[in-house]
Amino acid sequence: MQLEVGVASHGLALDGVLTLPEPAAGLVLFAHGSGSSRLSRRNRYVASVLVDAGLATLLLDLLTAAEERIDELDRSLRFDIPLLGRRLIGAIDWVGCQPDLSDLPIGLFGASTGAAAALVAAAARPESVAAVVSRGGRPDLAPADLPLVACPTCLIVGGLDFEVLQLNRQAAMLLTAPHALQVVPGATHLFEESGALEQAAHLARDWFLRHLAGARTEALS
Repeated sequence: MQLEVGVASHGLALDGVLTLPEPAAGLVLFAHGSGSSRLSRRNRYVASVLVDAGLATLLLDLLTAAEERIDELDRSLRFDIPLLGRRLIGAIDWVGCQPDLSDLPIGLFGASTGAAAALVAAAARPESVAAVVSRGGRPDLAPADLPLVACPTCLIVGGLDFEVLQLNRQAAMLLTAPHALQVVPGATHLFEESGALEQAAHLARDWFLRHLAGARTEALS
C-alpha cells in the first residue's frame, strides 16, 4: 500500500509518501538534503529495496514548497540543521499518533544534510528511534548531537568521496552508540557509478533489518 500523506510537524503539513507492506518489520523515515525531495530518484530506489525486505518507508519533504523555492535561490535552508531536525522530530511524533504505524520500530535514513537532521532527531527521541543510516551524509554538521545518539548508527560513504569520507571518520569518533563506517569502493558522493547505489541500499537494508527487527522482538516480548 502506498499513500500520499500530510505529516503534521510544528504547525505545518509536510508532504510525504508512505509505503506500508504487510506485515512490516519497522518504519524508515527518509530525511532528504541538499535540494532533494521525497521524489529523489536515489532515495526512492533505496526505499524500494527496504520495502522489498518488509520495511515500511516514509519519504518526507522537510521543507514546504514555498521554502524549497527560497532554498533554490540561496541554498540556506538545506543547511539549517536545527530547522530540519525539528521537522523530523515532529514527524517522529506524528508517526507515534498513527494507529497503523505507532507500534513499528522507527529507523531514520538521512542523505547529505538530511543525515545531520536524522542524528539530531535520534538524539532528541532516543526512546523512539531504533537505528540510523546515513548515505553520503554530513554528520559533522550535528557535532553536539553525535554523543547523544543512543541507537546503532551506520555511516555509508563512497570511497572516492574523499572530503565527506574524512568528515564521516571524524564524526564517527564522536559517536558513543554502536556504529559502523561502511565505505563503498569506487563510489563518489552521489553513488552514480554502476552498482554503487545498489550496494549502499543493501547495506542500509541489512542494518535496518538487524536493528529494527530486533527492537520489535524486544518490544513484543
